[in-house]
Amino acid sequence: MSNQKKRFKTEKELEKAILREKARGVSDLEIGQKYGVTYRYIERLITKAEGVNVSVLKGSKKAKTFYPKNFKGEKTTVWSFKRRGNWATHSGEYRGNWSPYIPRNVILRYSKPREVVLDYFCGAGTTAVEAKLLSRRCIAFDINDKAIELAKRNVSFKIDQEQLLEFINQKANPKIYEPKLSVGDARDLSFLQNNSVDLICAHPPYANIIHYTNSKEGDLSFFDIDDFLEEMSKVAKESFRILKPGRQCAILIGDTRRKKHVIPLGFRLIDVYLNVGFKLRELVIKRQHNCKTTGFWYSNSIKYNFLLLAHEYLPIFEKPKTPVPLTIRERGLKYGLIAPTREKPPLKRKLDELETTTVWVFPHKDFEKRLNKNVIDRYSNSDGHSTLTFDFKSKKKIQLAKGEGQKNKGLLFIKSPFLSNNPTHSNIEFYFEEIRKILNSALSTITDEGFIVIQTQDVRINGYIEPLAKRIVDLISNDDFWLKEIVVVTQEKQNLETRNTSEYLKINHQYLIVYEKRK
Repeated sequence: MSNQKKRFKTEKELEKAILREKARGVSDLEIGQKYGVTYRYIERLITKAEGVNVSVLKGSKKAKTFYPKNFKGEKTTVWSFKRRGNWATHSGEYRGNWSPYIPRNVILRYSKPREVVLDYFCGAGTTAVEAKLLSRRCIAFDINDKAIELAKRNVSFKIDQEQLLEFINQKANPKIYEPKLSVGDARDLSFLQNNSVDLICAHPPYANIIHYTNSKEGDLSFFDIDDFLEEMSKVAKESFRILKPGRQCAILIGDTRRKKHVIPLGFRLIDVYLNVGFKLRELVIKRQHNCKTTGFWYSNSIKYNFLLLAHEYLPIFEKPKTPVPLTIRERGLKYGLIAPTREKPPLKRKLDELETTTVWVFPHKDFEKRLNKNVIDRYSNSDGHSTLTFDFKSKKKIQLAKGEGQKNKGLLFIKSPFLSNNPTHSNIEFYFEEIRKILNSALSTITDEGFIVIQTQDVRINGYIEPLAKRIVDLISNDDFWLKEIVVVTQEKQNLETRNTSEYLKINHQYLIVYEKRK
């Protein structure tokens, strides 16, 4: 703490001064600079004083409009909302709450008016507000009674029949259903019957990152990663029980970072839900827009070779109508159709600057050239690099060169263009088998603290997503390699240009899985 804090005789005097500043609407940044306290200190103080983690201390809000202007439902797997959304009573005062565009898209796509929407991490009530606006019945609860008090204020707005007709575009007489809000634990849904809920739409806390209560017993935001996932397995099991067959469960989750390396919390939570019987209908990437990429952050991203986390995952799970085998394999495995070959990828001659967040957005024209250039410039070194490309071949698999010039490289870049051409399960299993072999041989060909970057993407087979990036992360458990980054790559303005009328979202993102070789 700075000398400013020492002016106060007691800690309580400092706390009272900070709370007065917050009540006046002073920002956390200004308070931190004035009183020499950290963002985390302010966050904990407010949670202790208010019983809920909010950024603004003020009373009730008045709705100016009940729907977002020019709203269009998302058609692709990358959702990007530059503005958080402030219609109805929505605001960003509750720390870590999600944009109302997310539950709006999910509710409209996966439910109908009068159906039941469940949110078991209610927070300030974003999902409940959207359910009310969209004529759905909503059951929402939270372990924090103060959060429920806030949510009840947020859903207390009045709306007449004419306004409701205007923004849900419904010919039949719509009905307004007041959300049922209460205090409860997401791990215990015993008050709900089997197969009774039409849609689950929830945003859980992120494993000891933001605390939502003042150390309330059972608050999952205080659990560290392994314990958090164990508790979430109870939530997933109950979710599967109460959801109707053929219906969906949407969960927003992000990764975290420890010791300058990413922890794939998102992929690990996906596993938790898959393990209780869910199938993965969609895997949406939610892009974040509050990441600074210039000045201090840019220079440090280059200096310390890390990327700012700028994406979250929105897996849309589905409870199968009938039991589905874990894998469906076709007859006659055609392993020889794919081959890894060494080649030099096309590069953009020069970049204005390197990408510094975990979301890379490039124009269609130079997409691969920019991607390749960013990877090679950031992760190769004076030891050079080599590239392997998996693609369809009509002849036998080409053996990888092991001669001179292949050793002591600083970067091995593995590209997978065949995944864009409807691969089969056998293609994918062969792909994983070859990657495992390549990684074993890379132990002797990659320099210490060198990198392996695998470009891959999700694919859809038999109506469900095969999350290949997640499977690669599961595959590489070798202690010699350390997961450095998970990068999402996509093209500019794809959602605006998409005329997707399919029941499924168009997959328009790829991943770069970055591993660092330990010393």
